[in-house]
Amino acid sequence: MDAAQALDFPERSHWDCLIVGTGVGGSLLGWSLARAGLRVLFVEKGQNHLTASDALRGGYAELALDTPRVPGAGDAALLRRAGRLAEPLDIQTPRGLRRSLPFIGSGAGGSSALYGMALERFFPCDFQPRAKHAGLDLPLPERWPFDYAELLPFYEEAEALFGLRGSPDPLRPDPVALAEPPGLSPASMELARHFSSRGLHPYHIPLGCRFEPGCRGCQGYLCARDCKRDAATVALAPALARHGAQLLDRCEVTRLETDGRRVSAVHARRNGQDLTLHADLVVLAAGALATPALLLASADARWPRGLANGSDAVGRHLMRHGTDLYAIRTKAAPQGLLKQIAFNDWYEPGNGNEMPLGTVQSFGQLPPASMLGASLLDDLAAGPFALATPLVRAALPLVRPVLRELAERRVVMASICEDLPLAGNRLRLHDGRPVLEYTLHAQDQKRVALMRQAMRELLTPFRTQFIAAAENPAMLAHVCGTCRAGSNPDDSVVDADNRCHELDNLYIVDASFFPSSGGTNPSLTIAANALRVAQRIQARPR
Repeated sequence: MDAAQALDFPERSHWDCLIVGTGVGGSLLGWSLARAGLRVLFVEKGQNHLTASDALRGGYAELALDTPRVPGAGDAALLRRAGRLAEPLDIQTPRGLRRSLPFIGSGAGGSSALYGMALERFFPCDFQPRAKHAGLDLPLPERWPFDYAELLPFYEEAEALFGLRGSPDPLRPDPVALAEPPGLSPASMELARHFSSRGLHPYHIPLGCRFEPGCRGCQGYLCARDCKRDAATVALAPALARHGAQLLDRCEVTRLETDGRRVSAVHARRNGQDLTLHADLVVLAAGALATPALLLASADARWPRGLANGSDAVGRHLMRHGTDLYAIRTKAAPQGLLKQIAFNDWYEPGNGNEMPLGTVQSFGQLPPASMLGASLLDDLAAGPFALATPLVRAALPLVRPVLRELAERRVVMASICEDLPLAGNRLRLHDGRPVLEYTLHAQDQKRVALMRQAMRELLTPFRTQFIAAAENPAMLAHVCGTCRAGSNPDDSVVDADNRCHELDNLYIVDASFFPSSGGTNPSLTIAANALRVAQRIQARPR
């Protein structure tokens, strides 16, 4: 059966490797295996916007709505065209369940199709969580099952694949090969000089971007100019075009079936038709929400708590980073509001801070004022002051000029704080629906408070609008940890090779495997690890 026939009748083929999800982990792993000669099938719930004629590019899906509002269940088709998740998530709050639509990707490239393109390594200390957070009486992992040194060559390979452009971070232990970035805007230069004057070490953050003429960064929506170097353009497209891999898009995997210690069948639904797919290896890369949800949904008599869940760790130890925004009015007029500068002076303790905090980096441009207003109303309606929503809605025309200034005139910096892997923070299923439970631990609250204090002192000379988001569990751009890796099968889901402890042919390569969240963007670590796991798989006897 040739490739075209295999895709027309996928149930009639037996694949070497079936990969659920085409985000950073799935795409890079599949590309590497296909290039090595394996027959690879990608199964993607969203659409392949690389070839879809109706893909919505160059702007937020919200701007195509009839009125400014947060998208709802009736906007699923529009969200899918925009590469966005269209299914809401229930979030446990003190007032009960809140139904929210996470702003994460679904489609070719996963969330990387929407990301701000910041691609940074974790620091060596991130791979030893217990030592990094010394003195805490919490059950933190001693270490990741592999270290920074083992991942380093794969970091370098991933950086070359994404064609990173930026300047070196002077605080990092190893050099990073980076192409020359565009010059800093006057506003970014103003902030960088100010940070340097305070003894900090700002640098031009590495971005996976071509910077074509007119580049706007395209954060939060599909790129229309082929600037963005995401998982789809870097790995998925070459795997399909040059290495014989196949893709079933708009196909939702519903359940995994096992036969002893192996996944024997992958059940899916596409265009209203049920499919049963077969492969030697099955890889989950659907993201740190969908991957544990699929394992929990695959419970049966042998796996009553969920597939590969003998440790009861599937869905637990969920992390998402505590992120706040600072909209800064600089003397210099912003130009393009691209993500440009960052510093890591507060990443580890010892530089005036008593505990590791995280990174500070340009956020990029905020969404338009109409979206900010709609989001404000939605958050208010779900919070303890819901009764004030009609008053705020009535006052919104007066507030909109302020929101417009924030979106168009301010340079926005983001502080990203590490959060700890706690078993009580988790994703579970209730009546078949995923439910997220997440609360900042007291230590994480202290970390966020210290970061806020440091940022207030740093930005004192500037007129700054603070936008608190660290406590909001609906902010899930960096969600990770729900199927963590470890050497002990009693408290982890996958081993050092990212293979499930209890199943011989099931791997997990998205951010689910993170034993700790680090304090910076996770995408490059996902990418490097996927390349590492691909090498391990190729070394296994076939």
